[in-house]
Amino acid sequence: MPVFWLSTEHNCFPSPTLAAEEGILAVGGDLSPERLLTAYSMGIFPWFNEGDPIAWWSPDPRMVLFPPELKISKSMRQYLNQQKFRVTFDQNFESVMRHCQASRDGQWGGTWITKDMVDAYCHLHEMGFAHSVEVWQGSELVGGLYGISLGKCFYGESMFAKVSNASKYGFIVLVKKLEALGFWLVDCQQQTRHLASLGARPISRTDFLEILEENKAMPTLVGNWGAP
Repeated sequence: MPVFWLSTEHNCFPSPTLAAEEGILAVGGDLSPERLLTAYSMGIFPWFNEGDPIAWWSPDPRMVLFPPELKISKSMRQYLNQQKFRVTFDQNFESVMRHCQASRDGQWGGTWITKDMVDAYCHLHEMGFAHSVEVWQGSELVGGLYGISLGKCFYGESMFAKVSNASKYGFIVLVKKLEALGFWLVDCQQQTRHLASLGARPISRTDFLEILEENKAMPTLVGNWGAP
């Protein structure tokens, strides 16, 4: 399959079914809020290195977590019962992004988070579409994650942990919140053992896109998720 070049003048993408075998679909364009929201609604996300053109991906299969399938280990249940950490939402979005930027954990936390990405997703946060989960130990931010919410889907982007199990704790709390709100799935983008241990599994791009097509008719919970 060819890799498409995007103009900055038109906010559109080719069909994600045209992505190359490794998942890359297009390069170019920009990180405007309109383009990012269009991309996520179509099952496309940006992933590129500092200094490179913006690259847009739609992998097949797609790693997702359906909230009812969340797996919580015995050790993590003890953490939750003991309220080992305190969790907040949308209280320190930029700090969470910058901690993820400094992380070395690969997808869902890696050096691909460029300055332009931080600026773009902070803008989406201000608009009420991007959300963060903060995990605290006392007054210290020790873990967290962030992503995009559209309709009944949450598109996970990155996570970090400064102490053991902090990001996993925050992820579990997030999934429980999403399930209570009636969300259909958490997009985990690509396969990792860490997310598989929590119940995420691969589905075909075709199945994923069918869910997203139905999701377009669903209302989005816009705004600060941590507001009283």
